[in-house]
Amino acid sequence: MEGLETARFSALVVVGLLVLFYGGTFLISARIGKKEENADGYMTAGNNIGFGISAASMTATWIWASSMYASATSGYTYGISGPIHYGLWGALMILFIYPFGKRIREVAPKAHTLAEVMYARHGRSSQLMLAGSNIVGSLISLMSNFIAGGVLISMLSPFTFTQGVFAVAAGVLHYTLWSGFRASVLTDFVQVVAMLGAVAVIVPFIFFAADFPAAFETGAGRLTPEQGDFFSSTAFMEQGAPYIAAVLAYAIGNQTVAQRLFAVKQDLIKPTFVTATVGYGAMVIGVGMLGVLALYLGYEPTGGDVNNIVPGLAAEYLPPVLLALFFIMIVGALSSTADSDLAALSSIMMADVYGQNVAGKEKANPRTMLLVGRITMVVATAAAVAFASLRLNILDLLVFVGALWGALVFPVLSSFYWDKVSGRAFTTSVLAALAVFLPVRFSWIPVDGVFGIVVDVLSVLGIGVVLGLMVFGFFGARAAKAVGVAAVVVSAPFSLGSLHEYATLCGSLVAYSVSTVVCWALSVRRSEGFDFSLVARRTGDFDQGPRAAESPAPDTPEAPEPAGTTTP
Repeated sequence: MEGLETARFSALVVVGLLVLFYGGTFLISARIGKKEENADGYMTAGNNIGFGISAASMTATWIWASSMYASATSGYTYGISGPIHYGLWGALMILFIYPFGKRIREVAPKAHTLAEVMYARHGRSSQLMLAGSNIVGSLISLMSNFIAGGVLISMLSPFTFTQGVFAVAAGVLHYTLWSGFRASVLTDFVQVVAMLGAVAVIVPFIFFAADFPAAFETGAGRLTPEQGDFFSSTAFMEQGAPYIAAVLAYAIGNQTVAQRLFAVKQDLIKPTFVTATVGYGAMVIGVGMLGVLALYLGYEPTGGDVNNIVPGLAAEYLPPVLLALFFIMIVGALSSTADSDLAALSSIMMADVYGQNVAGKEKANPRTMLLVGRITMVVATAAAVAFASLRLNILDLLVFVGALWGALVFPVLSSFYWDKVSGRAFTTSVLAALAVFLPVRFSWIPVDGVFGIVVDVLSVLGIGVVLGLMVFGFFGARAAKAVGVAAVVVSAPFSLGSLHEYATLCGSLVAYSVSTVVCWALSVRRSEGFDFSLVARRTGDFDQGPRAAESPAPDTPEAPEPAGTTTP
């Protein structure tokens, strides 16, 4: 881009807006700071957050600048069905969290991370696999939000992309470092209120400024038949279906979600996630429609980069006051998720790395934990800034991380319901799923011939697993098995022989199916069970001093223990 030619704000105005936003969030963070900081409060705010704050925080965390940009990209690529596939399925995945979340909190009411629970349930290997996947995922999420901030600032000011990335990174780190997770959730409330208000004003204004609805009549000829079809099979197979699988994995494997699950009051889990479902869907689908508008207008994003669609339309059609509001909206969206990623990374390093694998649960020093958490935030910010210079495609990053987490979904969920799942089954199933996922996703091996049929069969099984898990949370094992089998039977005739052509979708599905089959096969004949009550005794607060070591966490392989509950 040509710098000043696309700038709508002077450098002074942009600096002023950033100081206003990040200065305000820092003041909010400073008001809740404590002279004697508490390590557990820094990670989960005492497991006692109320409905309003928790619902707003979950909404703000799920709505990030990247999701807005990616939704618009989907609309620009696939037509009007694109934002629906992106926003609707993403919203429903928030809804699917709560039944599983209730079980997770029942088993581990005072935990800080899912990986911490896996340590109590299985041992070190499964804990580190889940923690490691979240470190990778949160770094990618952090990087993509910094990319979004750099694009926004470079398009709307004389500053460069790199300068914009540094400004956003410094602003987010500045207020999150102070009070950790408590700063994240409290500032989320303010940010989500501002974002919802901004979307309600800005999106309709851009539509009418671009001569809506006439633009949809005159621009219809620019669309391909698939883009003009609301029920486009291409849109579903390339966007909708992979995203259904990806966001279910996000919901179960993502520490930013788990952290809010452990922080909210236990009896408020359902209303929190139902409210976040509605808020996310409304906002992300609304912003995604800007991508559809750009498609009808024949709009060419700056530099050919689809990440520039939303800020480009805003710069072209919004007057200065609304452009400033848009600027704050996007900065708020990316900041609400970036601070969640920093809080998630710090809690993993505090609880899983230092708290359980370096010092040990009984000897962990809360003050040292706080230092570890703050150092983690600084290092993670620096790493994400460095990676942001690559300017990778945000939509591809989101789907890739979600598919990667698909390998963990069944092993993680079954560990909360089925007493037969062992640490060996967990670890082996995840590694096997990754070994198949990577070559399928990146086409390292030609998928024609026999290997293509194998991929199709595994993908069809993956369809049954995904739909079965969705049903299981609400209706139990019997209904889940019936839906899963029916999904396999119905989809097989249409999928076998052709599904392997969609590498992104197949990558997600084979990750689900392989991990499920291997985990089940290694667990079903196991005679020993696990006593789920042990998890609550092996997890909990670090600030209460040394605790009785009557129930040390197991290490793989597990010792025989009393039977627990039933198989999913």
